[in-house]
Amino acid sequence: MGKKMKDWLKFSLAFWHTMRGDGSDPFGSPTKSWPWEEGASSLDPVTMAKRRLRVFFEIVKKLGVEYWCFHDRDISPEGSSLQESNAMMDEIVQYAKVEQEKAGARVLWGTAQLFKHPRYAQGGATSPNATVFAHAAAQVTKTMEATKYLGGDGYVFWGGREGYSTLLNTDLKLELDNLARFMKMAVHYAKSIGFTGQLLLEPKPQEPTKHQYDYDVSTTSAFLLRYGLQDDFKINVECNHATLSGHSCQHELQMASIYGMLGSLDANSGDPQTGWDTDQFLTDPKEATLVAAVILKQGGLAGGVNFDAKLRRESTDPLDLFYGHIGGIDGLARGLRNAARMIEEGVMDGMVEERYSSWRETELGKEIVEEKVGFKELAAAAVVAGGEEKEEEGVKSGREELFEMWLNRYVV
Repeated sequence: MGKKMKDWLKFSLAFWHTMRGDGSDPFGSPTKSWPWEEGASSLDPVTMAKRRLRVFFEIVKKLGVEYWCFHDRDISPEGSSLQESNAMMDEIVQYAKVEQEKAGARVLWGTAQLFKHPRYAQGGATSPNATVFAHAAAQVTKTMEATKYLGGDGYVFWGGREGYSTLLNTDLKLELDNLARFMKMAVHYAKSIGFTGQLLLEPKPQEPTKHQYDYDVSTTSAFLLRYGLQDDFKINVECNHATLSGHSCQHELQMASIYGMLGSLDANSGDPQTGWDTDQFLTDPKEATLVAAVILKQGGLAGGVNFDAKLRRESTDPLDLFYGHIGGIDGLARGLRNAARMIEEGVMDGMVEERYSSWRETELGKEIVEEKVGFKELAAAAVVAGGEEKEEEGVKSGREELFEMWLNRYVV
């Protein structure tokens, strides 16, 4: 469709899953003993962090991927004070810049980890404590600076703890207002340091918080519109988060695109038999085709495609890191080819147009679309029609089964 595949699919490796994923889950201890972690307890944290970066960019280079994403605390350790943490972050980021240049890579987006430390147990930007709010702001300040230094294309906010467990102890309005204040401050700071990357919000409905304020694309868009932030942010859709919110990834992508807010994609999937965030690589050809179709019809992504995906607990060999990412890359590449053929042939789009032809081909439909009539005129039109229509002029069959058959013809 006039572009190289890599221009449609700007693939990125997630540092946290690739390098820090240890196979642990809520019910079990780590299962992976990576060779680069040997002797970690005897090394100082900064030396160990640099070792992980060297290995990570070797993987990036071998895969031929050109982007990567990071949380601040995954690439750099937390110190005993904010000053110590920042000093270590500065050293690590300088080292990362050298290593990413060797690998021919750059940052797709960075983000601050405002959910793991005990101080964020009750939120960061929505904490009931102003000091915690300030600490979260300080962490974002340093991480945004690091993202700019590394040439990042964007910066993501994911509110893992921005929500509530019970409304009994929650000032809901204050927390939402404070979340908006935090985002407005972030916009102002980005401009003040000359960071021109795209700011993004990433929806997720629950886990770990019972209810999170960025529940899904529609909720997040409403938040941005409510507080006048719609021109400053776009949305980073994660497929597994779509599943948790009761939607498909295609739905969330299309909603974000309709609102003009689709910025970037976290490519992963969840197990339909498991009710939590399993972060599996997206390899299903039908799912990949539907995802790619939205990207193609939008004309591409403002951001890219980040593999926010991890190995299964049973996959314990370093080689599995390559199998996982190659499977994800090939899966989406197949989906892109399928979707391009589907769009270029235009059969399914034509069927959709035919289904909604009454809005373009009848006088009544055109007047409604052009907002030339109101309820009074519509009521009169209904009376003239007598409330009954000839069978051939009535609502046509939706032909869902035929649409599904056509989709299966493109999924190869």
